[in-house]
Amino acid sequence: MRTAILMPSGCRFSASQPNSMETVVRTLIQASPGHDVRIFCCEGAEDHGLSNIVVLPSEGARRRTALIEGLRAYRPDVIEHHQQVKQAVFVSSILPDPAHILYRHNALKTPRHMLETWRYNRRYEGMDGFVFVSDAEKDAFVRAYPRQADRAFSVPNPIDVGPWLAPLERREPIIAFAGRAMPEKGVAAVCAALPTVLDRHPAWGAVLMLNDWDHHHRWAGPHVAPLARFGERIKILRSAPISQVQEVMKSAAIALTPSIWDEPFGLTAVEAHAAGAALISSGRGGLREASGPHALYLRAVTPSIMVEAMERLILDPGERFRLARGGQRYVSEVHQPGRRAAQLQMVRRIVLAQCQAAAVERAPPSFIHAARSLLP
Repeated sequence: MRTAILMPSGCRFSASQPNSMETVVRTLIQASPGHDVRIFCCEGAEDHGLSNIVVLPSEGARRRTALIEGLRAYRPDVIEHHQQVKQAVFVSSILPDPAHILYRHNALKTPRHMLETWRYNRRYEGMDGFVFVSDAEKDAFVRAYPRQADRAFSVPNPIDVGPWLAPLERREPIIAFAGRAMPEKGVAAVCAALPTVLDRHPAWGAVLMLNDWDHHHRWAGPHVAPLARFGERIKILRSAPISQVQEVMKSAAIALTPSIWDEPFGLTAVEAHAAGAALISSGRGGLREASGPHALYLRAVTPSIMVEAMERLILDPGERFRLARGGQRYVSEVHQPGRRAAQLQMVRRIVLAQCQAAAVERAPPSFIHAARSLLP
């Protein structure tokens, strides 16, 4: 089974500065050696670290032409479209023979009225299967589009814990946050809560690792600015490489994932668990699937409730250790890459088989008769 993995426009598949989507794809590929897979991504990175990469121009028309030519040369059985619906619809209209899977790393748009329901259903009819990164995302999709229910699957994100693992003992008194510098990630509540916590606990500090800073600095800047009075006690890392995120998380005692929207899964939560930090989480969307019972869940994402949660873990090192130990074990077992890669490969095979069966049903009687005559 030949599988083409189509990354969204703009994804360069860099090994040193991947986005969360690229991290998931790379982890799944490395956990399933021997499969015939090719990754189509944009130019601009020299550190792919894999031989099965097809590099595309970044520009629109040239990119589409190169993509179609590359797919025709490869002749995949399955085309796995990551994230971008428009690209998936375009490619499936040009190359209808392979099985087409739309792999969403966040939610698909919910229809606002019947006309949108009809329009989106028509668009999704070009897909043979849908993969979501949590049961929460899959269930939300099925509620919005019940016609697509039998083609929807969930494959939670994996994590290669090796680069993240660190001892649970002798953690530094650091509170760490890693995420995009945008409202949905709870950055405002974090910035509002930290001054109270650090004023009450002078031995503690914080590290905020704010990704996509260039895109969100106008919004995030005013929230971060008041933290400057703490000097070196609060470090702000803007769009830090993954190696630096790992270094911080492997030493931090407490990590935060206070998202105020329904996270599709919560890869940063899983990474914090693997690194051995005790996690405070909003539990929104797929975050509870990511952490299981091994996070301190917030009743609501407000500065006062976050202060209460951070102080609880600061003052109770025993609870910190229990959460850290349970979380590290949980992600090492439940979100193990080989397990998730096997799930995804099974989904691909199911979708391909369904696609092939449907093609036979659509075939004219003469073709079916000729095909059956070849059977022993």
